[in-house]
Amino acid sequence: MRFLRQSVTGVFLAAITVALLLYAGQLIFSAIDAQLNAEKKTPPVRERVFAVNVVTADLQTVAPELTAFGRVESRRTLELRTAVAGRVVQLSEGFEDGGAVRAGEVLVQIDPADAQAALDRAEADMMDARAEERDAGRALILAQDELQATQDQAQLRERAFQRQVDLRQRGVGTAATVETAELAAVQARQAVISRRQAVSQAEARVDQAATRVARAQIALDEARRELDDTTIMAGFDGTLQAVSLVQGRLVSANEKLADLVDPDLLEAAFRVSTAQYARLLDAEGRLLRAPVRVSLDAAGADLSAAGQISRASGAAGDGQTGRLIYARLEAAPGFEPGDFVTVKVTEPEVRAVARVPGSALGTDGSVLVLGPEDRLEALPVELVRRQGDDVLIRGSGLEGREIVTGRTPLLGAGIKVRPLRRGAAAQALQELIELSDERRARLVAFVEGSSVMPSGLKEQMLQQLAEARVPAQLVNRIESRIGG
Repeated sequence: MRFLRQSVTGVFLAAITVALLLYAGQLIFSAIDAQLNAEKKTPPVRERVFAVNVVTADLQTVAPELTAFGRVESRRTLELRTAVAGRVVQLSEGFEDGGAVRAGEVLVQIDPADAQAALDRAEADMMDARAEERDAGRALILAQDELQATQDQAQLRERAFQRQVDLRQRGVGTAATVETAELAAVQARQAVISRRQAVSQAEARVDQAATRVARAQIALDEARRELDDTTIMAGFDGTLQAVSLVQGRLVSANEKLADLVDPDLLEAAFRVSTAQYARLLDAEGRLLRAPVRVSLDAAGADLSAAGQISRASGAAGDGQTGRLIYARLEAAPGFEPGDFVTVKVTEPEVRAVARVPGSALGTDGSVLVLGPEDRLEALPVELVRRQGDDVLIRGSGLEGREIVTGRTPLLGAGIKVRPLRRGAAAQALQELIELSDERRARLVAFVEGSSVMPSGLKEQMLQQLAEARVPAQLVNRIESRIGG
């Protein structure tokens, strides 16, 4: 009986097992058939919404700044050169690179012995010329006196001749006596002519003496100049540069010794393009006396000086483009000739322009503005100026519109966005927000699935996302990448 009972129980359990297997197979078959015959439903597509920074266009009057680079130069520079050759016998104590000198100070003294000897010879020649001039003057006076005496004798001889002629006519005198008186008168006139020739020679001697004095004076002045040229003095208060001289050296004529520059009269020379130069002209084509600001970055100690445009170069220059402009600097402490500086020129004011970041302007000359339902619209604008990272623009319908400050290839007309205004965006970057479980899971999944993110950054972001309150900046950055 016991064996029979166990056999019946085993058969019963086997039947129940087979029935359950058949039922499970039927369920699986029904599920597969329902899956194959069911309609495929496409999940609803969710529109991507991008978070963008926007700024309101405010039309205003702006004075643009033109930025250029140039060099500082001295408006008064003097080359110190030797006019005569010789040996340097004396140097000023301040005759060195960077030495400050005063106007009229003796800088270099060349051996004056030869020049002094030449001056002495010229003075001796001048004394001879003066003596000759005086001697010629005295000789001329004596010749004139002798001429006067000879003329008096000639007059007496002529009167004696006329008297003999009268006596002959009255029958008192003889022909021989008249001839003798006439011969004496002719000889007297001949003596007058000879004395006149002597006076003429004396006058010529006076003229020659005057010419000799003039030549001696020229030689004397030249000798004095050569003596003065042995002494080189400072023409004005300034600083010496490029000094290449030591005491005892033999120098040749016209050899450059140093440069004397005035550190107080400085100007900045900078080159601009032709278009920029045209903006600095007035209605009559004259260069504006626009104010400038020159700055020099000296290892953190920024030096700056104000000035004004003074002139432009007369030609573009060989192999150059644009125009070279000079700006006269006012007080410029710390600046030296040769400094490489940044020059900012204040241009004439432009009206009705909006200042926005340069990234807001597209390559097609348009900006993206916020339209109805937070959708973007393309608005054509005119680029007026570029000011560093910003641009000055104007356009129809631009006043008061909210402009997207950072354009990306994903943004375009018709795209729905979530605007982050400047005030709200700054506050959102600092605040902490709470996330729903679905939103947190979505962010965590994106971070874990990113293959380009460094592992260290990924762990740091996952730790921040695991907190109860998450920085809004982090959330906005991740959602902007996943389009949510």
